[in-house]
Amino acid sequence: MQIGILAPGEPRFLHVGEGAKARRIAFLRRAASAGDGVGLVWLGGFRSIMRGEKASYLERAAGEAGRAYVRFDYSGHGESEGCFDDSTIGLWLEEALAVVRALTEGPQILIGSSMGGWLALLAARALFAAGESARLHGLVLIAPAVDFTEKLIWDRMPAKARAALKAKGVWPRPSRYRPEPDPISRELIEEGRRHLLLDATIRSHCPVHILQGMQDEDVPWRHALTLIEHMHGDPATLTLIKDGDHRLSRPEDLARIWAAVEGME
Repeated sequence: MQIGILAPGEPRFLHVGEGAKARRIAFLRRAASAGDGVGLVWLGGFRSIMRGEKASYLERAAGEAGRAYVRFDYSGHGESEGCFDDSTIGLWLEEALAVVRALTEGPQILIGSSMGGWLALLAARALFAAGESARLHGLVLIAPAVDFTEKLIWDRMPAKARAALKAKGVWPRPSRYRPEPDPISRELIEEGRRHLLLDATIRSHCPVHILQGMQDEDVPWRHALTLIEHMHGDPATLTLIKDGDHRLSRPEDLARIWAAVEGME
């Protein structure tokens, strides 16, 4: 199915948190018009925005299929409030759960890209613990960067970068996607350790389809193998794309993502 990019709309805002940590989270929502009643929630990647290429593609695809669809910006990202430097995995997880609970009805497919794949698995665990697994129909994970703060950042950091992070509280990590570096805070790393998954069996409590490019320089394809090796108790499928990079935004990649969504039973 060839699907173009939807013209941008005006965002609405969801209030998340209390006191000093209260923030407004920008979101775009499409109501269902047909389909099987299963909605879609987009969980973007680290420093990505809800108006990105994959998220916009899925907006149009959801519209043509009659599915409800919600996408949002994490705090410190895009059109949402908050300071990126003060944000953590726990805060972004709180926002993802708030979006699912407040903005959706019925079972949902969480579509998580990169960091969003980690957050989707964390959200699935939290929903199960709260007795809300009925909210989940499945997970589609795109180059899931599970435990990335530890496995893909901290473990790869040169000794000088670790020393700078400890001394200054932030490390300007070079980015291959933008001219300015990504500010990696000490709090992001340390708080991220409270949410690590790869040290135990991972339960999704619903079917999972992982799509992973083998030319991915940010999340190596063997990282996806490690993830699926930890998923013993739930149906899980891994699709390796030999010439795919981290973005997986080519037309053929986008078609694969939508096929994974439509194939979720």
